[in-house]
Amino acid sequence: MFKIPFLDLPPLRGAAGTVRLPGSKSISNRVLLLAALSEGKTFVRDLLASDDTAVMLESLRTLGCGIWREGDALVIDGLGGTLRAKDAKLFLGNAGTAMRPLTAALALLAATQGGSFEVSGVARMHERPIGDLVDALRGLGCEIDDLGNAGYPPLRLRGPSSLALDAPVRVRGDVSSQFLTALLLALPLVAERDIRIEVIGELISKPYIEITLALLARFGIDVMREGWEAFVIPAGSRYRSPGEVFVEGDASSASYFVALGAIAAADAPVRIEGVGSESLQGDVRFIEAATAMGAEVTTGPNWLEVRRGAWPLKGITLDCNHIPDAAMTLTVMALYADGPTTLTNIASWRVKETDRIAAMAAELRKLGATVDEGPDWIRVQPLHDWKAAAIHTYDDHRVAMCFSLAAFNGLVTDAAVPVRILEPHCVAKTFPDYFETLFGVVTANAADIPVITIDGPTASGKGTLADEVGKALGFAVLDSGALYRVTGLAARRAGLNLDDGAAVAAIVPTLALRFGDGQVFLGQEDVSARLRAEATGLLASQVAVHPAVRQALHQLQLSFRRLPGLVADGRDMGTAIFPSADLKVFLTASAATRAERRLKQLISKGISANIKGLREDLEARDERDKNRSASPLEPAQDAQLLDNSALTIEASVDQMLNWWQQRRPF
Repeated sequence: MFKIPFLDLPPLRGAAGTVRLPGSKSISNRVLLLAALSEGKTFVRDLLASDDTAVMLESLRTLGCGIWREGDALVIDGLGGTLRAKDAKLFLGNAGTAMRPLTAALALLAATQGGSFEVSGVARMHERPIGDLVDALRGLGCEIDDLGNAGYPPLRLRGPSSLALDAPVRVRGDVSSQFLTALLLALPLVAERDIRIEVIGELISKPYIEITLALLARFGIDVMREGWEAFVIPAGSRYRSPGEVFVEGDASSASYFVALGAIAAADAPVRIEGVGSESLQGDVRFIEAATAMGAEVTTGPNWLEVRRGAWPLKGITLDCNHIPDAAMTLTVMALYADGPTTLTNIASWRVKETDRIAAMAAELRKLGATVDEGPDWIRVQPLHDWKAAAIHTYDDHRVAMCFSLAAFNGLVTDAAVPVRILEPHCVAKTFPDYFETLFGVVTANAADIPVITIDGPTASGKGTLADEVGKALGFAVLDSGALYRVTGLAARRAGLNLDDGAAVAAIVPTLALRFGDGQVFLGQEDVSARLRAEATGLLASQVAVHPAVRQALHQLQLSFRRLPGLVADGRDMGTAIFPSADLKVFLTASAATRAERRLKQLISKGISANIKGLREDLEARDERDKNRSASPLEPAQDAQLLDNSALTIEASVDQMLNWWQQRRPF
């Protein structure tokens, strides 16, 4: 996951490959609560690992559930409907799928068994309405105190109190289906007699209720229903663990990759594994909307394959009541259409992680789009004159993922622009590795992938600075100085004759190299210490004399230019390897400063050294590097000069990030 202030997406050009979806958020948190309320152990497999499930799990532990890992399963030792803790404060972040059902379950358990529970979340959760659910629970006799604004979290749920279960429980269905889901999940705990739930108004997001009913049946509760107007919990209902539950992939998350295929999979499909024709989730019907816009979709029981069909895409008008979360993706697809796209019946967007109608409209306009909006609808016109934009994500995972698709603007305009996603880590709510997964199935022109080079003499701090800048931007890092040593080491391990340049060169493309945090990994092995050994340095000298090896390593260095960008350090990165780099820095420090740094490094490793000798060695090496016939050590003509003799690493990083920001169009 990219835990950085922003992530810059260069223009993307195509897509193909296979995506394995994370578990469904809606199913994951429902299963966790149902398992917690049941008797016995439930083995949950393929559970979503995200912020929303993390707060649910922590709350269940606080309430006394046993939770542990066994192999690839998470085991929940349920409460059997009996409270083990009678006093708790539960923080539920911005997880509506945890806040609403836990509020209902704890209100009823406190009423029948006694106790006091406080439920709270982040600031945005305290702006998300829960009053209709609270009113329904109070109508039953539950004692609920508003600890902030009436009708919103935080709340205190306390008891005991007498419950009135003889009259129907009435709840509004036109604000959020989570209120009805919360009651359906909680009322079996007190079903001494049939309990009837009546829905006031038109029920929105009906597919989410279908998920709830299907999962209730898995845990032994067969709800009787009268269309979408009334539901009856049978008398004597009791949760029974099914023993094992598999969580299917998240259909809402699938929408981004369905859209990706519709927009960019021109030559080969994007295959999405984890949802398909047998999915419980209503959002799988997003494929109908994508097909209407021109996508070619093939389905199997647990997979989808999507290709681009009509291009440009087709503008549509669609009632999105059945796919409220996934429908957000259509607003960005609309930018690539041949006419306007209008989405209606989306009032629930206003009370989600943010006001999603307002948020999508505001950010689409930043890109240059013409957008109209109303209380429960949004209309988006196709976009041809794109603007580079920094997308505010409002701590909303779906905003971040939707707008990643705007990076394909180069498919509809000759003036392609990058897109900046602010606070990209908000995707942790449902899909922590979303951007890494995206980068695994998309392509970009090499010239569009940004490169920062840091050249300079030995011991100037290039490696440390490259690592820190790479982490700050989410870019890959290339330590070019380690390549010859790695090649020599790998060739020796393979039993090659180091005088055979062709054989050594042939091994270079097979090197699985990765750099980061000052370490070098060859495959899964950390070879950093081995590379610093004198013997490895001698191996490097042996292989470096071969032109074939140098050419192979040149190609290897170019291959490190991968999404979302690269920071490369060495002696000729900005002059010979990446002469068109977006930012070139020549880093230096006085020989005295560098000698002191090297002395501290050696002493920390228990190696004795003499600072005078170190300084003389560095000065001699500088002279040799400057006078090499091939790629002498010198700044590129357009390089920024950075003398860090008196600078901390933090100050050097800040300076580089300032230079980088000056070169960005945001």
